[in-house]
Amino acid sequence: MHIDFYLRFSTKPGEQLSITTNGVLSNDGTAPVIQMNYLNAEFWKASVQIFNHDEVFQYQYCLSTESGVEVLEGEQSRCIDLKKIGRQYIVLVDTWNNAGAFENVFYTAPFSQVFFNDRQFPKTKKQKTYTHIFKVKAPLLKPNQCVCLIGSSEGLGAWQQDACFLLEKSDDWHTLKVDLSNDVFPIIYKYGVYNFKHDSFVSFEDGADRLLVTTEPHGALTVLHDGFVRLPNNRWKGAGVAIPVFSLRSQTSFGTGEFLDIKLLADWAAQVRLKLIQLLPVNDTSATFTNQDSYPYAAISAFALHPLYINLQKVAGKKHASAIKSLQKKQKQLNALADVDYQQVMHYKMNTLRELYELQGDEFLKEAEYKSFFEKNEHWLIAYAAFCVFRDRNGSADFTTWKTGSVYNEVEVTRLSAAKSKTGRDVRFYFYVQYHLHLQLKEAAEYAHKKGVALKGDIPIGIFRNSVDAWTAPELYNMNWQAGAPPDDFAEKGQNWGFPTYNWQKMQENDYQWWRQRFEQMSAYFDSFRIDHILGFFRIWSIPMDAVEGVLGRFIPAHPVYVNEFYSKGIHFNADRFCIPLITDEVLQEIFGSNAEFIRENFIQPAEKSQYSLKEEYNTQQKIKVYFDEQTDLAEREQLKKGLFDLVANVLLFKEEGKGEQAFHFRISMEQTTSFQLLDEGTKKGMKELYVDYFYRRQNQFWREEALSKLPALKKATNMLVCGEDLGMVPHSVPGVMRDLGILSLEIQRMPKNPQIQFFHPKDAPYLSVVTPSTHDMSTIRGWWEEDRNGTQKFFNTELEAPGQAPYFCEPWVVRAIVLQHLYSPAMWSIFQLQDLLGMSETLRRENPQQERINHPDDPKHFWRYRMHISLEELIKEKEFTAELEDYVKNSGRD
Repeated sequence: MHIDFYLRFSTKPGEQLSITTNGVLSNDGTAPVIQMNYLNAEFWKASVQIFNHDEVFQYQYCLSTESGVEVLEGEQSRCIDLKKIGRQYIVLVDTWNNAGAFENVFYTAPFSQVFFNDRQFPKTKKQKTYTHIFKVKAPLLKPNQCVCLIGSSEGLGAWQQDACFLLEKSDDWHTLKVDLSNDVFPIIYKYGVYNFKHDSFVSFEDGADRLLVTTEPHGALTVLHDGFVRLPNNRWKGAGVAIPVFSLRSQTSFGTGEFLDIKLLADWAAQVRLKLIQLLPVNDTSATFTNQDSYPYAAISAFALHPLYINLQKVAGKKHASAIKSLQKKQKQLNALADVDYQQVMHYKMNTLRELYELQGDEFLKEAEYKSFFEKNEHWLIAYAAFCVFRDRNGSADFTTWKTGSVYNEVEVTRLSAAKSKTGRDVRFYFYVQYHLHLQLKEAAEYAHKKGVALKGDIPIGIFRNSVDAWTAPELYNMNWQAGAPPDDFAEKGQNWGFPTYNWQKMQENDYQWWRQRFEQMSAYFDSFRIDHILGFFRIWSIPMDAVEGVLGRFIPAHPVYVNEFYSKGIHFNADRFCIPLITDEVLQEIFGSNAEFIRENFIQPAEKSQYSLKEEYNTQQKIKVYFDEQTDLAEREQLKKGLFDLVANVLLFKEEGKGEQAFHFRISMEQTTSFQLLDEGTKKGMKELYVDYFYRRQNQFWREEALSKLPALKKATNMLVCGEDLGMVPHSVPGVMRDLGILSLEIQRMPKNPQIQFFHPKDAPYLSVVTPSTHDMSTIRGWWEEDRNGTQKFFNTELEAPGQAPYFCEPWVVRAIVLQHLYSPAMWSIFQLQDLLGMSETLRRENPQQERINHPDDPKHFWRYRMHISLEELIKEKEFTAELEDYVKNSGRD
């Protein structure tokens, strides 16, 4: 069989097109790449011979840029069933699908599996003979509408609207098979919209006519993939609610939200026309079984679900309901608490699960659904269960401290889980727990889908250092670095998350298998996901292990600044002056005041030129932290520790490892250091110029290529709708890459990406975006209103366009006005924290808005414990509020 490929695509000099395929073209099952040839300004061409005619041939186009970056098109469903085609010569005339085209979004899971899964289209008469197959996509047809085609030739209706051809819907494509063997070419044609219920032509597509030119030999079959019907496909908009699972409250839960509570939330969401429920990560964080584990971004497994969210009654069933009867009083006590008591809930749930496992035993292993679950999840489940057993034995998830098993051994771990092993039952207990969690989350997801509501999950940017993932494959991570974020308005010293960073080169060696498995498991429950800190795929803020504060980090990868660049700016380069903390009497007095002498006597020693250096035992932030953690009786302990941290951070540059004294990286917020302030004016000017170039210019293309080497492959691995949390110090290349890949951005009113404005207005949001007035890392609308009086006054007058003095407290009408701004935004999604929606009601909202905040990013000891103050059952009964919100959503066109 001979296949000719013609691709409509206009390239730039230095660009090359190729075709990636499945294994049909080779005998060994590999996926060869076909190089294309430039034909003319409109087309590229390639030809192949296929000898295996009994397969489905799948292919996708790929563009190689001048710099060698490979960019995959957005179309992932190009396939030819060679057996059904039954032709010896096939001509494929294709249109490049830009991955950033917003129409592609409508073929992701929320739309194909939830919102559009019940659409009906007419069946067409089967053509016995045909020479051409027309295929086109039209994602947003209205009810009772289908695609039609009409053209200039007799075979295509000769422009008679009543003779147009209706296309049949097959998978993602609208398809027409037609015999044009007697027609005169070239043929002009156009797609349109047809109402099959009223049997009437509605309209032509927008844009110019399409042209079909034929040079194919007799007997050839031409298949045209014509891309999208040119219709206004950016009119669909949806709204959603965001809340962590642990924050849900129902009458049947156990002191915390549970997976089955999502069903009640879906009931309410459907009532008010909300199409999406956004959750925080739901992975197991059980490292210490204390409140420290309440941080949902520090999971001990990127795959395992958290036992916190299990419903004990469901696990017990009717047969063993008596086993949990004694817990009713404790359940009532915990459910009555204002917030989640993480430690108590986990204590009772884990103990009860062990008791239920003793009663039910290994019967679950015989269930067909369990066998299916195990087969799909074996790659992580066995190691996770063994890790938990080792953690329980050693009283710690820090595997580097374990007496045995500290180094992962797959053979040994498999032996531990064997049926006859002494530890087998302990291991299978965690199989049992994960299986029941899987059943309950799956049940909740399927229920939400029936209600027309999609679920959106959250993928953390990092993994926990003491996790199964780090234990089983430490080579995939840079264990000698800590991930974090540079300073911003919310954390002036930056953030140190403590996670190791990803070793992307190693991950790429097996085509990002870990990520692909992660997406596959996540897609069993979720239709969409948020990439936490998507900027980390461009570069990650990396902090040395001896540092505590994020301010001592730097971006990796990044092109360094070289010594000769300093000299070109007239700077006399001195590595000791720029890279070693500057400590003088003046600096000590400024930082420590009356405690300066105490610091001289205990922590520093004289150095050259009337300066000091930190003593060896205190020359890193980690050493200082360890010392002060032990000095519980020392007066002004925190103030002294903070001051010494500032001394360590009083540098301008960091040396690039392995490059001697030649390459350096700038310390973030360099101008705020006393080391910088004590430079002469000429040196300051030159350093500022290099600093600006380093952070805002020289890395842009480099970081763009870094993202394009990872994100397309990861996005291709899943059909979930992808949204990126693109906040913080955003490189100039980020918006373009996200647009090109069709990844939705996040737009927050209080965090404008334009540094020239104080507030972002939702009316200015791009279509492929999510707008929200607040996130889990921020105060709610009401909480923010009381934090910054000057800011809220300006917001009141400018963004709300209200005259006079802003109300002291955030009254319901103010919250309502802000919510409506977001609902009427052109953004595809407007998503609200539940607290903000309840803030519109004088009777429903919580009395104290400060109790509604979920996280404080600047507080590493913050425990995540926020919980709804009313139950979901009560919320569902609030008919007046429900009707009001439903009306707002409906009138804004979000459905």
